[in-house]
Amino acid sequence: MSALKKLFGLDPKISTVQTEILAGITTFLTMSYILAVNPSILSVTGMDRGALFTTTALVSVIATLVMAFLAKLPFGLAPGMGLNAFFAFTVCQSLGYTWQFALTAVFIEGIIFIILTATNLRGLIVNAIPPSLRHAIGAGIGLFIAFIGLKGGGVIVANEATFVGLGDLTTGVALLAVIGIVLTGALVILKVPGALLIGILGTTIIGIPMGLTHYEGIVSVPPSVSPIFGQFETDPSKIFSLDMLVIVFTFLFVDMFDTIGTLVSVASKAGLVNKDGTVTNINKAFMADAVGTTLGAICGSSTVTTYVESAAGVAQGGRTGLTAFVVAACFAVSLLFAPLFMAIPGSATCAVLVIVGLFMLSSIRNIDLDDFSESIPAFICIILIPMVYSISDGILISLISYVVLNVICLKFNKISPAMYILAVLFILKYIFI
Repeated sequence: MSALKKLFGLDPKISTVQTEILAGITTFLTMSYILAVNPSILSVTGMDRGALFTTTALVSVIATLVMAFLAKLPFGLAPGMGLNAFFAFTVCQSLGYTWQFALTAVFIEGIIFIILTATNLRGLIVNAIPPSLRHAIGAGIGLFIAFIGLKGGGVIVANEATFVGLGDLTTGVALLAVIGIVLTGALVILKVPGALLIGILGTTIIGIPMGLTHYEGIVSVPPSVSPIFGQFETDPSKIFSLDMLVIVFTFLFVDMFDTIGTLVSVASKAGLVNKDGTVTNINKAFMADAVGTTLGAICGSSTVTTYVESAAGVAQGGRTGLTAFVVAACFAVSLLFAPLFMAIPGSATCAVLVIVGLFMLSSIRNIDLDDFSESIPAFICIILIPMVYSISDGILISLISYVVLNVICLKFNKISPAMYILAVLFILKYIFI
């Protein structure tokens, strides 16, 4: 027990080894859907799907081990939802950059995150953005993820007259997606442990007789990461560009908001807060996130973040780094099941994207909708992210609108100096680029 206390902070008065193991397995089950969803999303950029599966599991292991040994907190880490969508659909598809360029942005963001964490400047930057916009970003990304899931599942299709329309829900991929939404939704409502993963696997099995799931085995040697390992942008004109700055800014801010919100909410439920209300070992927890993102970019992954699904393990009694260690061990074991995860069709991940989008939308309850100086810019952010299919444009335009509206209404005290600077820079971006 003394060794476990030194390694993971395990205190027999607070928790037991058995409780921590159960908590770790529970957290893994609730967040393991990322093993299927992340390769599905990032592969649209041209990245090798098998390599993406291995990388997703590998970086989850590395980042969660850092959390276990350094921060000694019961949190699991993996490539973040929303951030992977920004990587694939905004940076690569909308802006037209290569996935190597996007990985370079993630790597730069990770380095900056490490520096900000080591110098304690992180809080100053986060506090420069109004709380209403922080919550709006999460909600907007939630709608964006749900839209992507419905589009990939054939539930939403292109329509010349109305831009989007309802697909044919009676056959093919759309029917399987609807079945998946019903199945997974019921599991979530019933609070079944691992509901999202079970929903994915169940939908995948249903897809076999429909001819949409192509089974190629269960266990194998993990696919090589070599197709995506260490692949960065080499053109200096692209690396040192305004687009790169905006993309890194977006990665950094979304990552920081996401991590702060997760750490504060889950740590509060676990009682892992100091007398002043701060999270125990929060800087070390941030460092785990930053290191995971940096190493993840080298391995070929989008931004790594702390998962709110860690709350499931906390509810089971997880209180120390041993819980995180078990989560990492489970991700390591999952490396052997690549064929199983690679067989999962896009329709089977549709339900998870929709439900995760719902989870992220819940942050809207923290916005004061009666204060229009806050709610109008927040709504602009929420609605623009899915409508213009761009997380960065939604964030940038909402920041500009917040400053402009509050200046017009003479509410100068609500605007920080940093917000003025950012608003001017973003307006110049839209004027000249």
